[in-house]
Amino acid sequence: MTAPDHSLIHQSRDASECKTAINADGFGLAWYDKRPTPGLYRDVHPAWSDPNLKSLAEQVQARLFMAHVRASTGTATSRNNCHPFVQGSWTFMHNGQVGGFEHLRKAADMLIPDELYPNRKGATDSEALFLVACGFGLEQCAKTALEHTVALFEDMARGVNSTPHMRMAAALSDGDTLYAVRYASDDRAPSLYYQWNAQWAGWSVVSEPYETDCGGWKEVPKGSFCRFTPTEVEITPFVPQLRHAAIQLAGE
Repeated sequence: MTAPDHSLIHQSRDASECKTAINADGFGLAWYDKRPTPGLYRDVHPAWSDPNLKSLAEQVQARLFMAHVRASTGTATSRNNCHPFVQGSWTFMHNGQVGGFEHLRKAADMLIPDELYPNRKGATDSEALFLVACGFGLEQCAKTALEHTVALFEDMARGVNSTPHMRMAAALSDGDTLYAVRYASDDRAPSLYYQWNAQWAGWSVVSEPYETDCGGWKEVPKGSFCRFTPTEVEITPFVPQLRHAAIQLAGE
């Protein structure tokens, strides 16, 4: 997170493939080790200015890390709006946007199941996407739950005629398996790459390669869902589609 020449901290002030080069509206770090639920550290400072983050990155050892630097698309700069978001054993983070979300927020919040709504701490489209996906059975099938959720949010964005309807590069995990999605309703899906890292015998999944002088990075194709196990990656088409239950929820 801190050592490579294009580390995530460096990207927070000089990203090359994001919509904005500056990602200074907070950051977050989640990690899994011996407990089923992740550790979580988030703050509203720019990632480059937080000495605690650098200390954590140098000292904490874990089998899975998820880290995010934020550039707000309209909601306030607050801890509750910083990624990653955690629900039980699941962690979720997202680059992109839901078109016209300021007009959809109430409708989106109403899709979150009652038992999960107390965990709606912030105001972002990303957190709403995550909690609705949890309600659609993220634990049973992450891909299906996300396809249904993205289809529903995209349909609502089309209803208010706000573009882009959906752009997302997302990563999520239950602590055992890492998943990633790259999708957009137009041709401008946020960037997403992956690489097998021989140094620590594991996968790296990033929005931008953190070592610019090193080959081996593979771009995730647009419209793809990735499933990373400790030694393999499976990439399948990501095709958002509404299901009957989702349409019923939208009408209630």
